[in-house]
Amino acid sequence: MTAEAARLKRLTRLERVRALAKQDALRAAAEAEGHLAQLQALADRTARLAADYRARRDCTSGADLRRLAIFADGLAAIGSATTRDALAARAAADQRQLDLARAERSRAAVEERARSEAQKLARLRARPALAARKAIGTGLEE
Repeated sequence: MTAEAARLKRLTRLERVRALAKQDALRAAAEAEGHLAQLQALADRTARLAADYRARRDCTSGADLRRLAIFADGLAAIGSATTRDALAARAAADQRQLDLARAERSRAAVEERARSEAQKLARLRARPALAARKAIGTGLEE
């Protein structure tokens, strides 16, 4: 195996590795986006619940009103924590998207190098190994 063919084989193998890395990055990005969507939905639902409980006016005593206020405050605290978690998940999802873009650029660069090496190898193989011999003698000799 020539050095050029060995280099092409290494580049092809590297391209497969980079494609697998891209798939891993894609999976991680999808998981991060899914986690973000879940947290955002949970934060929205918790905020709606807290607002609904704060808007209730069916308390018959001060103790009922106090329990309702404590419960609504607890829901608001959970909503705030969930919103903070959603912001952290957004940052993580953005980072996973950057990782995915980086993996794609890396894979594309190796693919381009492999394509270039394959073209170079094809040109070398198309060229005859020995140049045409210079004619010796006259055209009358055959």
